[in-house]
Amino acid sequence: MKIAVVIPSYKVKKHILALIPEIGSEICKIYVVDDKCPENSGLFVQEHCKDPRVEVLFNEKNMGVGGAVKTGYKKALVDGIEVIVKLDGDGQMDPKLIPALIKKIEQGRADYVKGNRFYNIDTLMAMPKLRLFGNSMLSFINKFVNGYWNIMDPTNGFTALHISAIKQLPLDKIENRYFFESDMLFRLGVARAVVADMPMDAKYADEVSNLSIRKVLFEFPPKYFVRFFKRIFYSYFLRDFNAASVELVLGFVFFIFGLSIGSYYWTQSIKTGISATSGTVMLAALPVILGMQLLLSALSFDIKNLPKEPLQEN
Repeated sequence: MKIAVVIPSYKVKKHILALIPEIGSEICKIYVVDDKCPENSGLFVQEHCKDPRVEVLFNEKNMGVGGAVKTGYKKALVDGIEVIVKLDGDGQMDPKLIPALIKKIEQGRADYVKGNRFYNIDTLMAMPKLRLFGNSMLSFINKFVNGYWNIMDPTNGFTALHISAIKQLPLDKIENRYFFESDMLFRLGVARAVVADMPMDAKYADEVSNLSIRKVLFEFPPKYFVRFFKRIFYSYFLRDFNAASVELVLGFVFFIFGLSIGSYYWTQSIKTGISATSGTVMLAALPVILGMQLLLSALSFDIKNLPKEPLQEN
């Protein structure tokens, strides 16, 4: 397979020249994407890097990490590349892991493989505690949103993608900035691509993350909310209608009905001072319980409903 590496380049001037020589000979092309870097890292690479595999691409304006990676994806499509690896330019990711990262794609077992820093408990302790907590929460939320219940560490940017999957993705609609990795998983889920994890250790040195807590707390939740309901609609009502579809509808109706009845009689009890009868309580409680059971059954179905046939086989 023709394998290329995309390196989004923004404020990584002091790391990138040391990173490129570590990329193995299995890689035929290295795209360094200068994302309107204030350090002119693209020109710096052109002037000081003699590796013939390197091609520097320039974005006319800063588009964020996602925008830079998509620039590399589009160039790789033109060049006939079959597998594209995304590698950060700050040195956190070990290029020697690329053969392991692309193994399942080469074997035809996956369309998209990403790193997972949560596999090895011993090395996981090296991750800053705030980042560890944040990534754990994002992993849990992403399982609901994208339907890939078999993966962790969704914001991990060390990824490999087969050309068949790229052709199924609306690249121009995918988020350009820090929501890029999460949006990629959502789009891959809609396309029913097979996604797998590769255990890896993370390296933390003097690099500075540009992702702020404010972005995660205030910008991400609305995007997760919209994509979750889009996935449910696409998967269980537009493309298919199955047992989970019925369970979702009935579960939601029963739950809301019971909650509404319970709220109404609870309010009446407060106003009148008269306690609700046991029959009234059961009238509210039973639909809530039944609704929760149906929703949990739908969740169980969703967990098992992982894509099994890679797009590259089709």
